[in-house]
Amino acid sequence: MHIIRRENQVERERAGLSQDAMLSCETEGRARSAEPDFLRNEFQRDRDKIIHAKSFRRLSHKTQVFIAPEGDHFRTRLTHTLEVAQIARTIARALGLNEDLTEAVALGHDLGHTPFGHTGEEALAAAIGRHRGIPADDSRVADLYRHNVQSLRVVEFVENEGRGLNLTSEVRDGIVCHTGPVRAETLEGRIVAVADRIAYVNHDIDDAIRAGILEERNLPESTHAVLGSDHSARIETLVTDAVVASAAAGDIRLSDSAFAAMGELREFLFDSVYKSDPVLREVAKAQHLIAGLFDYFVSHPEAVPVECLAVAEGDVVRAVTDYIAGMTDRYATRVYQDLFIPQPAFFSSACKSI
Repeated sequence: MHIIRRENQVERERAGLSQDAMLSCETEGRARSAEPDFLRNEFQRDRDKIIHAKSFRRLSHKTQVFIAPEGDHFRTRLTHTLEVAQIARTIARALGLNEDLTEAVALGHDLGHTPFGHTGEEALAAAIGRHRGIPADDSRVADLYRHNVQSLRVVEFVENEGRGLNLTSEVRDGIVCHTGPVRAETLEGRIVAVADRIAYVNHDIDDAIRAGILEERNLPESTHAVLGSDHSARIETLVTDAVVASAAAGDIRLSDSAFAAMGELREFLFDSVYKSDPVLREVAKAQHLIAGLFDYFVSHPEAVPVECLAVAEGDVVRAVTDYIAGMTDRYATRVYQDLFIPQPAFFSSACKSI
């Protein structure tokens, strides 16, 4: 055996990757300079920083779609992240692009997600608007909390008591641009944006079937014809399509037919799953919980962790946003119960003293 050092890996990148790939030795760097690692290239270091971050570990107890599902096989925000990383790496490898950069972006793309999935994101935006004096029907409210922007804030400021993770520019760009109108600067970052959609459209269908909301035969036949008749076939079709279409275009994309079919599936999910009665019943509870926590902590800033207040530089609304956004589903529920739900043990002891 022999040691493969960082310098050896850089040479492998130069020799083996496409000319369109982002090489680790050509990174624009970090906000704070750091000595090169003996073994790992810059993007590998970023991947490891993300995996060891507290915000990454908390993803295991954050909702993907189904809030408090009964069963061990439903996706969480962490398993979603891992599926995105797997799909993205496959596409990057097939195109001769940088897998390390792709993986780092994929693993960090959802660090800013709230408890209770996109429901929590919407509830936080509404709460921020209320406390900033912005009317609920104002179009600006939706932009007050975006999980991709919060993901960037997490890696730049929130982690490590305000020091952030000090990631490379390319990874930070890929994280914030994985959704929204602005595309990532690197092809690797753009791969994650496509892989994210491939992953969630397909695993949300799988989870809906597991929950008894859907059956495979309920899906539009037109999507079966284009993408395949089951979960595995759809992912294989979309990944292969992304590789072939991207290689032909010189940019990351899906073919028109695959893109249209995936869009049709997404619309179907909104109508049949995301807006279904079982999901909406829990959505309303989660929105009420987030609003209650937000109002309480804004009124009681002394109850907000000091590190959140320090990172927010005294902006209480910003500090409360960071605090609640970082909560897991179960922690948010427990805090709400402690604050607003009478505790049986208290009443039991009180009754004995009467």
